[in-house]
Amino acid sequence: MRKTTILTSICLMGTAVLLGSINTSNVSADTQENTEIGIIYRVYNPNTGEHVYTNSIFEESRLFDIGWKDEGEAFYIPEFEVGKDNSNQGPLVSRLYNPNAGDHFYTSNQYEISELVKKGWKRDQIIFPTAKVGIPVYRLYNPNAIVGAHFYTTSSFERDNLVNHGWRYEGVAFNSVNSMGGTTK
Repeated sequence: MRKTTILTSICLMGTAVLLGSINTSNVSADTQENTEIGIIYRVYNPNTGEHVYTNSIFEESRLFDIGWKDEGEAFYIPEFEVGKDNSNQGPLVSRLYNPNAGDHFYTSNQYEISELVKKGWKRDQIIFPTAKVGIPVYRLYNPNAIVGAHFYTTSSFERDNLVNHGWRYEGVAFNSVNSMGGTTK
């Protein structure tokens, strides 16, 4: 049933995109401008403990089909459009992949990207914009994990719970927007 619903949704979305009829402009009480948003989905591999964050419904669906657990919408990002004013956006986040461990890492820090690439990590094709200011996306590190060592969340409850279970809090990785495109919860 879920596959049929997802496939139907994908076909309808694809048709709408081709026809140019999707408009995700929203107005929030805490923002003064219309902001188009994108969704970052979180999926979990129960075999390895890794989470993957993606703005691709196709990737999310494919991972679900091969046994990953769909954890829903992780956070929201401003949409990037060529030719539009993107001055309210922060740096782009790159997803890197470790082919030796099978792990993913997300960062907007160019130094981190450069150092990881030197150590054999590969740049993945997933890149998404961040908000200059907004809702913090916290980065945590599990020193006991080989795969799935990093976790990203906007929830202070999740962050604090993981810290209480031995994870290391590494600070704010980047900023997101709320589901209406605003910069506060």
